Amino acid sequence: MNVAQALAGASALGVERLDAQLLLLQALGRSLNDRGWLLAHDADAVESDVAAAYMALCERRATGCPLAYITGRKEFHGLDLDVDARVLVPRPDTETLVDWAIQLLEPMPAARVIDLGTGSGAIALAIKQACPRARVHATDASNDALAIAQGNAERLGLDVSFRQASWLDGIDGPWDLIVSNPPYVAEGDPHLPALRHEPQQALVSGPDGLDAIRAIAQAAPTRIALRGWLLLEHGYDQAAAVRRLLADAGFGFVASRRDLGGIERVTGAQWLE
Repeated sequence: MNVAQALAGASALGVERLDAQLLLLQALGRSLNDRGWLLAHDADAVESDVAAAYMALCERRATGCPLAYITGRKEFHGLDLDVDARVLVPRPDTETLVDWAIQLLEPMPAARVIDLGTGSGAIALAIKQACPRARVHATDASNDALAIAQGNAERLGLDVSFRQASWLDGIDGPWDLIVSNPPYVAEGDPHLPALRHEPQQALVSGPDGLDAIRAIAQAAPTRIALRGWLLLEHGYDQAAAVRRLLADAGFGFVASRRDLGGIERVTGAQWLE
């Protein structure tokens, strides 16, 4: 089997070409940024043991296992993160939240920031990378997730502190910025089977998907600084409901921002009382 034949075999399994190329680089022990090498060496032989390992990777991908879990890496906001099945795979749409956070932090470089339910640490680490003077903290209820996040922080050399906690339980303030990409999928949502490889506790949040967001919105007023901001990622059809929750909690300047697909994905508000 040569490189071209290996990629054709992956295609026969239904694996998209880009994914197939990245998995072959993984099996070959080459950098995932080395796709050009594959194009220049498409007639090169692939050793039988490498070919077998490669097809096993492709079979995992064909069952719906996220590519990031197979390669162990995911790029997010310019950071190369380690990920595995203990954490959600960071999505590009979450960069909408990070970009908004960075904009808010420009006039307050030494702000206190906390990321709730940090998972892989993607949001907290991206904020720290862009705003090095910010004092960034992150929480997660899962020790497994915190191990991933801490490892990413150490490997990237970013000074973020981590603590096990459920949202803001046991967390003192005041915080200038609270951010979170909490679970927001409703129980029984028809999209859940496609997400079966990812940790369900990081996805599902009650009958309407808003239990975690309610908990954060209710607790934030006693932990947030005057004129501090709360930013929350949510589902494609939840923006209006989240805006109501924040307004009912006493927040002002409530607004939503759209993701890369034009969907209202992040809602934020300022504490003015």
